Amino acid sequence: MKKASFFLILAFFGIALNGYSQAAIPAAPANDLYAGKWEMLIIGTPNGDAALTTVLVRKEGKLTGTIIPKTGDQKEEIKISNIEEADGKITLYFTIQDYDVNVLLEKVDDENLKGSLMNMFDVKAKRIKE
Repeated sequence: MKKASFFLILAFFGIALNGYSQAAIPAAPANDLYAGKWEMLIIGTPNGDAALTTVLVRKEGKLTGTIIPKTGDQKEEIKISNIEEADGKITLYFTIQDYDVNVLLEKVDDENLKGSLMNMFDVKAKRIKE
């Protein structure tokens, strides 16, 4: 009888400990600023201004996305390799025309972002309303 009680108590604490050790997945805010479609314009590159459509999606609390060039030779979709969010800013990392680049953007208002490509070229982004 003592063995059965011991195993029952052990099983109870094991289940309770397992339940408390589960990490919660952070939920996306109802008004997620960055998620959605953005029209991004990179101003003053050596090949002229570059227009891109950026699609950002929040999956399991983490932003992922793709970029679709609208100007230049490359027309296929580009996967964003990494997205960092910190201090009201967002940094997108991707490879375009065999160059690894990053775009740092910060909020202007709910519909506009501004920033720079590699700290060299100005970038403006405007939300595309669907």
